[in-house]
Amino acid sequence: MTIPSAVYLECPSCGTNTLHEVLRGRVGGKKDTLEATVRCRKCGTIHTTLYTEMKPLKIPIIISDLGRSRREEIELGPDELVTIGDELIVGDTQVIVTSIESGEKRMKECVAREIGTIWAKRFDRVKVKISINKGSKTIPAEMLVPPDEEFYVGDLLTVGKYNVVVHNIKTKDKMLRDGGSEAREIVRIYAKIVRTTNA
Repeated sequence: MTIPSAVYLECPSCGTNTLHEVLRGRVGGKKDTLEATVRCRKCGTIHTTLYTEMKPLKIPIIISDLGRSRREEIELGPDELVTIGDELIVGDTQVIVTSIESGEKRMKECVAREIGTIWAKRFDRVKVKISINKGSKTIPAEMLVPPDEEFYVGDLLTVGKYNVVVHNIKTKDKMLRDGGSEAREIVRIYAKIVRTTNA
């Protein structure tokens, strides 16, 4: 056991189970015990504690991957905090947490020992929807790209058999008529077919 930067435990002053910053400490014993001076992130109280690292738990995780779902398990420390939006690695798949189920409730964040199921979506590739304007017709298309790939208004793309130019990008927040965005934020790209001429 190495000395962690923070541990999740009950504060003797404010009485809440919350994250505590480890100010100093030492590891000893056969059971990976940490004797540390910690500061409660909620009330700021500094106190000493004896913390024993517990075996990791296997937590069920449902991964959505392009319209299909599969059930896996992920190992987490019992006191590890999981939050919606966290990026995790399950096997060799990168996922982002979309929902956390604890008992009958959906939580924004929760410690692993209280989690029933984690819901996540594959995040090493995302589907970008594209509407291609071809005269009076609109052709639907899509591309699979890394989530951090950037698209800009004015970009020339090859989508299937069409060469297109991006004229608008709809993100989760707004419609872009100039500038750009990462694929993870894009709801739809609007593009027009580019006519090519032989020189």
